Amino acid sequence: MGSGMAVSLLTLSLAGTVSAADSTTPSTVQAPPSKNLIVLIGDGMGPAEVTAARYYAKKFLGKDRLELDGGYYVGKATTYSEASPYTTESGTVTDSAAAATAFSTGNKTYNNAISVSNGDVAKPYASVIEAAMKQGKATGLVSTDNITGATPAVWASHVRQRSNQNAIASQYLNSGVDVIFGGGKVNFTTKEDKGKRTDKNIIPDFQAKGYQTAFDKKGLDAIPVTAGKALGLFADAEIPYVLDRTDTVPSLPQLSQKALDILSQNKNGFVLLVEQGRIDHAGHANDLPANIQEMLELDATFKTLVDWAKKDGNTSVVVSADHETGGLSLARDNVYELNVDLFNKQKHSYEYIDGILKKAQTADDIRKIVADNIGFTDLSDEEVQLILNGDGSSYGRGGGYNAVVSKRLAVGWTGHGHTGVDVGVWAYGPIAALVKGDIDNTDIAKSGAKVIGADLAATTKELQDKYLYPMFKVTRDSKTLFTARSLAESLGIQVAWDEATGTVTFTKDSQKVSVLVSSGAITVNGTASAWVGNVDNGKLYLPLEAFNQLTGKTYTWDSFNERIVKN
Repeated sequence: MGSGMAVSLLTLSLAGTVSAADSTTPSTVQAPPSKNLIVLIGDGMGPAEVTAARYYAKKFLGKDRLELDGGYYVGKATTYSEASPYTTESGTVTDSAAAATAFSTGNKTYNNAISVSNGDVAKPYASVIEAAMKQGKATGLVSTDNITGATPAVWASHVRQRSNQNAIASQYLNSGVDVIFGGGKVNFTTKEDKGKRTDKNIIPDFQAKGYQTAFDKKGLDAIPVTAGKALGLFADAEIPYVLDRTDTVPSLPQLSQKALDILSQNKNGFVLLVEQGRIDHAGHANDLPANIQEMLELDATFKTLVDWAKKDGNTSVVVSADHETGGLSLARDNVYELNVDLFNKQKHSYEYIDGILKKAQTADDIRKIVADNIGFTDLSDEEVQLILNGDGSSYGRGGGYNAVVSKRLAVGWTGHGHTGVDVGVWAYGPIAALVKGDIDNTDIAKSGAKVIGADLAATTKELQDKYLYPMFKVTRDSKTLFTARSLAESLGIQVAWDEATGTVTFTKDSQKVSVLVSSGAITVNGTASAWVGNVDNGKLYLPLEAFNQLTGKTYTWDSFNERIVKN
């Protein structure tokens, strides 16, 4: 996006507020184009998923188009990530963590990273939400996924591996985020301690900090708009699929509306992230009927958000996806047809009936389960056997069921993973001009920060001045060691290799640490030390005490969050 368009946008947004003469006065401070920012993400929402939902809406809901189709489409975004330091993945096909890091912080990173940089010693990247807090804005995270899942996590936490969800939950406690709604209660009631799972309920810690809590729709409704802070955990893991929910579980539009009601009490404005996370899960499983219902919930959520923004008059809304999931094709087997009339037959998702399918003993059992759930009473012997045998993936019989349903619906899937296709971008308000056309997912963060006047760079520097996220290893005697060269270089320590003696020497100012690679023996300023180094797969690892000695600092290791704290 060129700077000219951004300037034009700013001028237009202030028309009638600042006169031409005033705008040239050096002392005049122009307000950002938007007071509030809302980001809506459809996890796994590729072009085919949107189209399938539109077909459903036309056929069964009597709607000519989706809410998204009402003049909000502005372009598409690329989604690639970076090569991983842990695997051979090139990054061409992203995961949710890398993609979400991109559209929340404006930076590319590797798959599985939660708002940290690539490399042996990662540094934290600040998100738009973290930068908005510096402006005094309220902030919120809402998701139908586990709230410590990758897409919400990148906005308010930093870890090298997205699987460290207990650490993410713990970081939320001190993040300053005001509203946290989603699934994943289990990550708030247990704690990982040196590889062992121990009981630790941190929900009372949130309550002690002023968070009002809710665990079902009744509890959500009871939270007053003046609550200020709210934590809602509506499932142990993911919030159930739309097809499987009971009335006790709030919908995504309801969660979003409550978040808006609370956050909008802040006179400085707010930033809100909303994720429909289960489009992705249905895509992974190849369950199109469930996928469509999750898509329609996103569409209804968009209406809730954009209607609020229109009424407010000072809010930007941007919608996109982290990636497409499943490689959905609308038609298959060289037949030019799509059986839309079957899209509404399924009563429950594969997840709901998977346990029932696992208990099936006979072909007749399978036929009854399928007939009860989707109305197919004419299964062939081949279809029954596919369900009994499973589809060969981890989805087992549920996967076999979805394969049978998909073929009858005339849709195909390339597999159970993500794909590298571009994703759509929709927008309302001043941000629309900034994300128009062919953009990268990092542009969503950069444009979001610009439209509310948040300083990503300054907030990132504050974080990087405090934390490092290095690769590390734990020895058999429970000692934590760190990649020597990369950590040394990041701390301004010089590294030299003496081939003749097989020694690596680290120096900074008057301090000198030498390591005999063959044994790991360490000397400090010429004197033998009790510290021991270790070589693993060609990399030298050293204890943190060695780096403290060299720098004169007292860095500490936060093992729970797997980061070095620069005290």
